[in-house]
Amino acid sequence: MGMILEDNIRDPHSYFWGERTSTLDWCEENYAVSNYIAEFWNVMTNVTMTAIALLGVYNSIKYNQGKRVTAIYLAMLLVGTGSVCFHATLKYSTQLLDELPMLYVCTIAFYSLLEIEKKIRHGWKLPVTLAVFQTFITLTYMFWLQSPVFHQVVFAVSAFGAGLFAYKRLNDPRVNSDARRLLVRLFMLGHICMLSGFFVWNLDNIFCDQLRSYRSYVGMPLDVVLQLHGWWHILTGYGCGYMLLLVHYVKLAYIGHSHLFTVKYFLGIFPHITLREPKKLD
Repeated sequence: MGMILEDNIRDPHSYFWGERTSTLDWCEENYAVSNYIAEFWNVMTNVTMTAIALLGVYNSIKYNQGKRVTAIYLAMLLVGTGSVCFHATLKYSTQLLDELPMLYVCTIAFYSLLEIEKKIRHGWKLPVTLAVFQTFITLTYMFWLQSPVFHQVVFAVSAFGAGLFAYKRLNDPRVNSDARRLLVRLFMLGHICMLSGFFVWNLDNIFCDQLRSYRSYVGMPLDVVLQLHGWWHILTGYGCGYMLLLVHYVKLAYIGHSHLFTVKYFLGIFPHITLREPKKLD
């Protein structure tokens, strides 16, 4: 399901980061924009995920939302940072830094949805079980099944499980109607963005030769619009962001604080959870 393409732009030995060692190489032409970044636009388009994650970390700490909430945003930040490193270098080590945190985000989100209340209900057994499972998956991927398809299948199953449990939580009778309306909107936006991203990801894989031809024909700056893996980053950045905002807001609903918070957009484009009327809480 991943791309391995031969780039004829220059001798691979002249690449700043050396020859590619990753098991994946995407449709964007390597080192076409910068001598120091292998896939320039695939790096730049990670701004969505990293910005939403940073806002989440900042607000969760500022408003004392708890370690579990901060952890999910930190995991998302690790995905964005790992993706930047991977697309900049096309090394196998940085590929793992991109791919493995995607699984950890799903696991932490799933744990946060299970342990949604302030008081821990499942003790130490649940986090240990999840940690052992993810360790097994990580070691299997690193040393045995070094196939992108294995990672993609595990990620799809993990994301589906977390999404299914999120749907269960937003229908809980303890969630009031006002909070539920916002949660349903986040749920829908998250899935629309993720599915749209998956659609363009497949287009990028299937029609890469045609896309490269079109990009060569239209030239800069219009060719940027045809960098579909970059659009995958943007759409999944929003999709992941909305789903983690859902996890965050469900927690607020369960502890009775959802009326104090809402979703706003930093710079009009980056969603985050913040106070409705901060001055009234002074």
